[in-house]
Amino acid sequence: MSRRRRGAVRELWRLLEPIHAVTYFSPEPLAALKEAGFRGFWMGYFAGRAAPLGAAPAELVHALFYNFTAEHVGRALPDAWGFASPDAALDARQRGSVEALRRHLGELGASLDIARAADLAMRAADAAPIPGRPLFAANRALAVPTDPMDRLWHAATLLREHRGDGHVVALTAAGIGGRESHVFHALATRTPAEVYATARYLGQEEWDRILSDLGDRGLVDSSGDLTVAGTATKRQVEDLTDDLAVPAYDGLTDEELEELQNALRPIAAAVVASGDIPVKSPMGLDLTEDGPLA
Repeated sequence: MSRRRRGAVRELWRLLEPIHAVTYFSPEPLAALKEAGFRGFWMGYFAGRAAPLGAAPAELVHALFYNFTAEHVGRALPDAWGFASPDAALDARQRGSVEALRRHLGELGASLDIARAADLAMRAADAAPIPGRPLFAANRALAVPTDPMDRLWHAATLLREHRGDGHVVALTAAGIGGRESHVFHALATRTPAEVYATARYLGQEEWDRILSDLGDRGLVDSSGDLTVAGTATKRQVEDLTDDLAVPAYDGLTDEELEELQNALRPIAAAVVASGDIPVKSPMGLDLTEDGPLA
């Protein structure tokens, strides 16, 4: 595969992730999930993201989401399905996310070819390989919306979960567990540990234990920085994640990939400019002024 194409796929992740991620951070989808009957942020999060799987048990969601503790997932599932159905969660997350995107774009939305961006993204998602991609496959089985903005969010979600499934494969192949992946990524990107304490319930005691384990494996040095081997492992994980994501875009030519990038940039920039998505989060995006969406 060409370096250019891999680079394009990496940028498309940076552009599609904010479009998908409104479902976790913007008030509209959070309110919609609450109105559907789910109690609290985390019940809404696990129910909304897991809903394509049906009334999934905590064990399955823990396995597929990879980086949460079993106890954290178990506090939301399967109880969530007693408050509202998976179909209600699907409707709430879709409706609320699209409402958020419309607000973020405002008058700018009328000047953008949302339909073309949605069509290109859906063509990629339609052609993406399904085997070994459980979260992608579950979302892929859902009906494709007809409205362009709805279709764009749906396509962004499909491509995001496809890449995420591949990322889990890359981490597993490198011997990096789900909880370890947080510490590993934080060290590589200088993300404060406090981000994970809030977003993933990863407290200091667990953090220190993981740091010690990574040190015993030669991936972290005595000062708490990645070693040469640790840096190489991190690069290996990210490169394999990119490589596994590339086939999702085999249905688009290089020219169409560039067209999709150009179509998504102002949309992603508007989402980031809204301030709904935290600058520092476990997603790993650089949303600072000097980041790729600047």
